[in-house]
Amino acid sequence: MLLLLTLTATGAAAQARGDGRIAGKVVDNDSGQPLADVQVKGTLAGQAQPVVVKSNKKGEFNLNGIGAGEWVLEFTKDGFDPQGGKITVDQGKSPDITVKLVKHVEKPDPGVELNAKAQEGMALMQGQKFPEARKIFEDLLAKYPDVHQLNAYIAQTYAGENNLPKAIEFMKTASDKDPENAEMKLVLADLMMEGGDKAAALDMMKTVDVSKIKNPLPLINGSISLINGGKTDEALELLNKVAAQFPTQAEVYYYRGRAYVAAKKYPEAKADLDKFVSMAAPDARELPDAKKLLEQLKDAK
Repeated sequence: MLLLLTLTATGAAAQARGDGRIAGKVVDNDSGQPLADVQVKGTLAGQAQPVVVKSNKKGEFNLNGIGAGEWVLEFTKDGFDPQGGKITVDQGKSPDITVKLVKHVEKPDPGVELNAKAQEGMALMQGQKFPEARKIFEDLLAKYPDVHQLNAYIAQTYAGENNLPKAIEFMKTASDKDPENAEMKLVLADLMMEGGDKAAALDMMKTVDVSKIKNPLPLINGSISLINGGKTDEALELLNKVAAQFPTQAEVYYYRGRAYVAAKKYPEAKADLDKFVSMAAPDARELPDAKKLLEQLKDAK
């Protein structure tokens, strides 16, 4: 808050040092009481060296013998917010000015509350308490409307209740507000896929920057839909991107192997299925089928 106005003085001074004068008083904005030991620093435009004085017990200060020109003033005192402004000295001395300093109040970091409440909400979601979690995120969104990610948390609470239309609504809001967020876009596409809008979901998945996501499973799910729909070339294009970015994700090799089988590219299919079998956990649900396919492809060329 700028409390010092730009003023113009009159007199006969034409240099950095001259006959000009800036004087005034510094007071507490709340009580109106004078403030002693306020540092007053004045710097003439174009000059590097400031003039520095302190206010006395009555809050008074004087910058005497200064030259003409525009002066930048800064007022600082421990426990108060810094204050500043400009004053133009033309000739002689300026009128006295009064500067009001505001006591410094430490404002709570909103990030602390957001993080704590978000953790509380996520814990409730893990406990399947979706309405309670949603209330926390809705209250936060009302208080911090610019934190668009809260819409994504609300979407997750609806998804937990299998209310896909509401989940898609809030996730779309989150994604629209943060269009560069690949994770949000991917989650939105996955919800749309689950909600039955497969064509739009797959179109959206194709635009996701795979290098900016941490969880490729929605893309793998999208490739399954493409394989089932007979769009093996599109499935392979998507799975190739996933494999390049997530080479240790075993499932990608199983489903790419399935896509190669559908495309009748049997050597590539056998290579991917062999790789999956070597990487998969013993209890992987795709493992029996992968072994069966390899047996069937043993003599395929």
